[in-house]
Amino acid sequence: MTRRLDQARRIVVKIGSSLLTGDGGGIRQDWLQALAEDVAALRGRGQEVLLVSSGAVAVGRERLSVQRQVLKLEEKQAAAAVGQIRLAHAYQQVLDRHHITVAQVLLTLGDTEQRRRYQNARSTLNTLLRLGAVPLINENDTVATTEIRFGDNDRLAARVAEMASAEALVLLSDIDGMYTADPAIRSDAVRLDEVPAITPEIEAMAGASRSDLGSGGMITKLEAAKIALGAGCHVVIGAGAERHALAGLRAGAPCTWFVAAASPRTARKRWIAGALKPAGSLTIDDGARAALGAGKSLLPPGVIAVAGGFDRGDAVAILDRAGVEIGRGLSAYAIEDARRILGHKSREIERILGYRGRSEMIHRDDLVLHRDGEGERE
Repeated sequence: MTRRLDQARRIVVKIGSSLLTGDGGGIRQDWLQALAEDVAALRGRGQEVLLVSSGAVAVGRERLSVQRQVLKLEEKQAAAAVGQIRLAHAYQQVLDRHHITVAQVLLTLGDTEQRRRYQNARSTLNTLLRLGAVPLINENDTVATTEIRFGDNDRLAARVAEMASAEALVLLSDIDGMYTADPAIRSDAVRLDEVPAITPEIEAMAGASRSDLGSGGMITKLEAAKIALGAGCHVVIGAGAERHALAGLRAGAPCTWFVAAASPRTARKRWIAGALKPAGSLTIDDGARAALGAGKSLLPPGVIAVAGGFDRGDAVAILDRAGVEIGRGLSAYAIEDARRILGHKSREIERILGYRGRSEMIHRDDLVLHRDGEGERE
């Protein structure tokens, strides 16, 4: 099972408040330094790492001397504003010792649900990883309201894993996996090594959070696992209280793995093919159709017509000269810009639009060709 972590090209690690901060809200520097060493080791193996870290509110409330157990929304947002900058600085310090650049990314629920914002966030994360940085992600508590919040970073981490097409999501917790019952209550509770599917029976085993600092429990971890598994991402829940938790998982520490049935690429292709309603269409010539069949991206010279009312990141149908839909994809341009650059060489895009956009109308990673009217071409 540990091979799944070693083989993952891209890993999302979620760190809870109870692991990162002490009882008084201060950051556990020794724990954070050990985490940075583990991250550096993964990157040394050629793996990309994204960190989803809680702790801003806990750190901020300590700094503001807010002792009330349950905070009002405005108090929580104020604590987050103070704590986030201290949290980011702490990560920057420990990762800088390993010559790793950290980049702060604050997301709201809308950033993962609205197509254009989702596409922008996905592009930013991919660019940061390509440039060698480690994204440090948290919910933007200072602007999110109760109605538009994730509510916990387990689900945020799952959405990030989906957005980044990660192969593995690590949920570091105060418990070493999922049990058949709460082991603090039932002495006969047994840890599950592997969960091939989240069934009603598995969901019935989940209980409430035992942590005073964290907002999530096993229920939210199962909900996060559903999101990640749907995106083709394996999920592991492991104990994180001790130092070098990631190294421990690689060495075979007790944990629970939730196994994805498909790869992130396959899951994304299926989602594009079947779950998205096209907002418009691109008609292509025979040369472009041949290029797509060979696994290439769709370039502007091969597009002969556009229709609909799509925006950047929206799904569009790909039509051949006869008007038959041969595939679907996510457009890199809104229809107005797509209409202006169709038929032109990619090097002409900046001159025509006044900005340097993507070379592709639809990148091959965002494109699926129908096979006999259904399915996708890998």
